Amino acid sequence: MTSTIILLVLVGVVVLLAAWLAGLYNGLVRLRNRYENAFAQIDVQLKRRYDLIPNLVETAKGYLKHERETLEAVIAARNRAVTAEQAAAKSPGDPAAMAELSRAEGVLGGVLGRLFALSEAYPDLKASETMNQLMEELTSTENRVSFARQAYNDAVTAYNTKRETVPTNLIANSFGFKEAQLFEIVEEAQREAPKVSFT
Repeated sequence: MTSTIILLVLVGVVVLLAAWLAGLYNGLVRLRNRYENAFAQIDVQLKRRYDLIPNLVETAKGYLKHERETLEAVIAARNRAVTAEQAAAKSPGDPAAMAELSRAEGVLGGVLGRLFALSEAYPDLKASETMNQLMEELTSTENRVSFARQAYNDAVTAYNTKRETVPTNLIANSFGFKEAQLFEIVEEAQREAPKVSFT
């Protein structure tokens, strides 16, 4: 009788330990899924932004005939950002992919800033209804990207904190839960949405 009780207690302890470990593992999975979903929201907004840029360049092209270099720089930066975004979307949180996306977005923000500043010197472009609508849409999208980036970074921070704390770190290391990278903007100029004013 005593050996049966000891055996039942041991089985109970093993079951409780297994349930506890499964809970830690499942918590990490939930947090990883949360930051991957948050990146998917960034992905949607970045794609929207990338789709707006060629229209913006085409509209500006008619007015900025002597500024071909700036327009080509915008398209080149956009294409680099699209490539970096696609790599990051395949593996959200991957340090190398997120670092490249951050760099590409910093460059794109810089050349868009130059385009916006340049457009100020062309009154006809400033008066263009199409250009104004595209700029407004782009500014709105920039704000959405900022909000989505904040949500992603919050989710990554929660995940990284959980995977680094004891005893969850033992499960994380055993099952390959790697540290996720924040989506930080590399260039200071990109930290704020572009200010657009055609008044």
